[in-house]
Order: sequence, then structure tokens, then C-alpha cells
Amino acid sequence: MKKVELLTPAKNLKAIKAASKYANSVYFGVKSFSMRIKSDNIDIKDLGKITEYCRNHNLKTYLTTNILVYDNEIQELEDIIIKSKEVGIDAVIVHDLAAIEIAKRTHLPFHISTQCNISNSLSARFYEKLGAERLVLARELSLQKIKEIRRNLVSTEIETFIHGAMCSSISGRCYFSQDICGTATKSANRGSCIQPCRRKWWVRDEHNNEYFYDGIRFMNSRDLCTIAHIPNLIEAKIDAFKIEGRMRHPHYVEIVAKSYREAIDAYYDGTFTKKKVGRWVTELKKVYNRGFTTGFYFKRATEDDHQHNYPYNLSHYRYIRVGKAINYNQDTNLIKINLDSGYIEKNDDIIIMGKNNDTYIHLSVDYIEYQNEKANKSPKGTKDRIISIHIKAKENQEEIVIDNENVFIFTDKTYKKQNYSL
Repeated sequence: MKKVELLTPAKNLKAIKAASKYANSVYFGVKSFSMRIKSDNIDIKDLGKITEYCRNHNLKTYLTTNILVYDNEIQELEDIIIKSKEVGIDAVIVHDLAAIEIAKRTHLPFHISTQCNISNSLSARFYEKLGAERLVLARELSLQKIKEIRRNLVSTEIETFIHGAMCSSISGRCYFSQDICGTATKSANRGSCIQPCRRKWWVRDEHNNEYFYDGIRFMNSRDLCTIAHIPNLIEAKIDAFKIEGRMRHPHYVEIVAKSYREAIDAYYDGTFTKKKVGRWVTELKKVYNRGFTTGFYFKRATEDDHQHNYPYNLSHYRYIRVGKAINYNQDTNLIKINLDSGYIEKNDDIIIMGKNNDTYIHLSVDYIEYQNEKANKSPKGTKDRIISIHIKAKENQEEIVIDNENVFIFTDKTYKKQNYSL
């Protein structure tokens, strides 16, 4: 049986590294023509390095070029698609028919973006006849409608979102941000949405002066989470499961990918249980989320699927910077750390990330060494404490190279007040 493909987002190479043990493929944008312009995105000159890393880790690569395109941008778009073909990108994700035309001319496989809002079989077959390798269906479809479209396609694959932020507009096609700001430079359709739907709004009926919404975030959708329904989605013959999140921290990508990988594998090996679902949901609640909804898969979304009280992260966990990793001894599995803030305990979740490089390492602390003695907790007090943390050998699956990178703890400990955005 062909297994469903797990597709994860990436804003940079760190996020790709974070997902590499769990994903089958990654999607990302370059600094132009991306629906996430505010994200890091990939520099066009680094595309070759990205595809080489992904090939070495058995990851397919999909480049997003799915914004609206104007005449003065056609040549640049063509240059990007040609470059993508040259470096071995597996497919481009497109919306504009111009991008489809260029991809066909370049002989580069293309996937139809959810921006095209494919909601019926006739529309799906239209894109199949155009030569689309895959269709990312509208997010507003029920599972039954998805099954019907699947039955009516001959060879083109279908892909659906399974986790991440949801937009109140139809498949993300929205002019609210542009209208509020009064400029096309803030258009969601150009990748620059300011997310006004997350704010409080007052809606009043002018005829009877009655408020329908009185300072409520009535458009602030909860995040999609379908991990409890993975068996239903696989049995609907969906070819690829897509995680939203090209603006998210690499650690977010890793945890979400890991949870869904375990759920997918559990389905295929017959070990999928409610108890496991509970554990996966607990892990997913630790990383960024606005609360969860199953979207449109099983019912029409209602006010219950919106988060009225808070527009941002509901997780109590935060990334806390505690110091810098100085070096790593491969023989002893010890990482030396200059601990200049807070403290580290045994079993802490440690993330080592470079600010200006591609380092991303996620570890748990086996034990701590301070002044040549083992301890379960690093000393408090003075700054610039040099400690070593021992990591389990099995976690060292790739060569670890450390050169004065930042060290963060992912924790819900209340004594840590700082919240670092990475």
C-alpha cells in the first residue's frame, strides 16, 4: 500500500532540518512570489543547497509561487521557475495561470494551490487536463466532498491541510487586510496580510441599532487539528497531508511533524488508539496554537470553532534563552555551555540554534557536569557559569557542529519570564 505523504512547511533550512526525521516532503517560498512574504523564506541563490540537503535526507521539495502575478513580474517569475528546474525542485505550487504556463513550458511539475479554491470535480478535472500533478483542495470541503472529487480524478493526486492556522476567508483569498490598510502592499493575495481578522470587531445593524458583535474576535478561527481523525483521512484516499506554518519556529514544525508521523505510522501498523491521540494532542498543545478545530471536514464551521478571547498563542510553553553552546565532544557526548541566564535541569528540552547560520539541534539533557561533578541541576547565582550537558548517544544521529550558538529551553516553568521569538 502506498503511504500518504506528510508535507511540512519551512521558512528556512533550520525548519527543514527540524522536520527531516519525520516528513516526506517540505514546501517553502523564496523572497519573491510567496504567500508568506514576512517569513524568512529562502534566498534564490541557496536553492541548490536546500535541494541537495533534502535529496540527502529523502525529502521531496516543493517551491511555492502562488501569489497573484502582474505583467512586470513575469520575467522574474520565469527566472525563478527555470532556476528551480535546474537545481532539482520536485514541483512548484502555483495559483496564477501565468505560473502554470511557465511551469509547463519549463517542464517542471506543478501543484495547484489551495488559493484556486477547487471545490468540485469539474474544476478538479480542468486542472488535471492542464497537466497538474497534484491539487491542493479548498479548505472549506467536507470529507465526503473530498472523497467524491478523489473518485472522479484519473491520475492527479489530491492534497489537503491537516494542521495549522485557519483563515476566515475562502481558502485564504481575502482583501480585508488590503482594504483596512488602503494599500496593495498589505494584500493577503500578495503574501502580506496583517491579519485584521484576529482583532476585536464591532458589527452593528444600522436599521435597528443592534450589535451582532460587540467587541468580539468573531473571525479569529482556532487552528486546524485532525490528528484524531487520521484513519478517516487516509481511508478517503488523500495522497498528501499538509501542515500549515511557513511562519513558524523550526521546533513547532518538528513537534507537529513528529506527532503526525507517529499517528500515520500507527494507522498503517494497526496501533492507532484513543490513548495515543490524547498524548499527541497534549504535545501539539505545547507548541503555538489558538485552540483546535476540525475545520470543515465533518461539519460546517461555527462560532464554536473560533477563539473569541485571545488572538495569539494559548500554549504555556516558551523558548527561553539560557546561554551559548561553546563546543561538543563527540567521544563523551558532552556539550559545553556558557550559562549566562536561568538554569538547566536533567530532562530539560534543549534547542541549540544559530542566529546567523543553519544550526538546529534538539536534545534532552541526560545529566549535567559542573566543576567535574555530575548534577541534576545547574548552579544558580553568578553569570557566565561553564557547564557541560550530557546527551544520549542515540540522539546524535547526524554530525553535531557547534560554534557559539544560542541555547534555549522549551518549558512551561513559571519562574522563567522571558519569551524569545525566533
